Amino acid sequence: MSATYKSTKIACFAGFVVQAIINNFLPILFIIFNAKPYNLNYEQLGRLLFINFFVQLIVDSATPLIVRKTGYRGAAIICHGLAALGLCLLGILPALFQSHAYICIVIAIVVYASGSGIIEVCISPIVELLPGDKKGADMAFSHSFYCWGQAFTVLVSTLLIFIMSQDKWYFIPVLWAIIPLINMFNFMRVPIIEDHTPISKTAKSLLKNRDFWLFAIIMICAGASEIAMAEWASLFAQKALGIPKTVGDLLGPCAFAICMGSGRVIFGLLDGKFNPKKALIINNILCIGCYVGVGVFNLPVLSLIACALCGFTVSLSWPGTYSMAARHFPTGGTLMFSILALCGDFGCSMGPWLLGIVANKSTLETGFIALAIFPAIMVVTASLLRKEKC
Repeated sequence: MSATYKSTKIACFAGFVVQAIINNFLPILFIIFNAKPYNLNYEQLGRLLFINFFVQLIVDSATPLIVRKTGYRGAAIICHGLAALGLCLLGILPALFQSHAYICIVIAIVVYASGSGIIEVCISPIVELLPGDKKGADMAFSHSFYCWGQAFTVLVSTLLIFIMSQDKWYFIPVLWAIIPLINMFNFMRVPIIEDHTPISKTAKSLLKNRDFWLFAIIMICAGASEIAMAEWASLFAQKALGIPKTVGDLLGPCAFAICMGSGRVIFGLLDGKFNPKKALIINNILCIGCYVGVGVFNLPVLSLIACALCGFTVSLSWPGTYSMAARHFPTGGTLMFSILALCGDFGCSMGPWLLGIVANKSTLETGFIALAIFPAIMVVTASLLRKEKC
């Protein structure tokens, strides 16, 4: 890749970090929101996650039209601006209107989730369109920055909460808003290759293809499998295992993120040297074991190991599905990534919420066992993909 496009790739990497902040900062506050003065129950916390990803889902469907009007550059600028604004609102509104904190949190989520939805749809095709012959590796590496961003978010947020105390949490999202603000200016100047494939032509070829619908199902389950564990690991470590918050955050979601990022880097380095379909099936069989293990192990150390290893087992699911779909449908363009992102975000919204519903009616452990259904569906669906294209 020429030096010119390295700045574009760096901006895209930072875009995934922004998305990681948006999706992973709020669960760090669950233990705070679960106590006084907020007193939110498991279902309400799960509903916040549902709202976040449901908004992203809606925005995913509209992003191809946005990109058509603004181009990838305009869309990237808009989404980073929304992300920065939403994070600022998360810190400001609940502090000003504490008696209506839940509504204030929802307002902030709607704003920054709109930014994240556009990020998901426009950043991946920007990476896909960059010059180079290792598309699978580029996709895996770029998505690994979501994982490093997730680990970074957990580490820094946990440290800041420890230093500032829990009742000063609202300063932290305002600090996080600096990153999308800086990257917004990055996207104003980096070179970007635009896609001019007609949407109507792409839609016809995609929607009539059996494998595309299989990819859609895989993306739903990939989103649910990844986000359910990532979003509930912190609260599980503290509530179910009796581990202090700082330790729980580091050994739960942070370890999960590091394992997921490591997996994506490894798969990126091995691009072209393994069968992605077989790897996807094997990984999700292991993922089933991790979800069940978190729920049934009586020893906290084993539960935390299963939680961390789950990060590795889901590492290939999202970028791997994108890469395989791009190889199946080389002219899929923005619309293909939009539909797949929509499906992924649907899974992201439903997985954590369903876990919260099950946990509210029984236990957190039962919730994790129930969520093993998603990697199980992925195993079956991936096996149905046509062999000659996988």
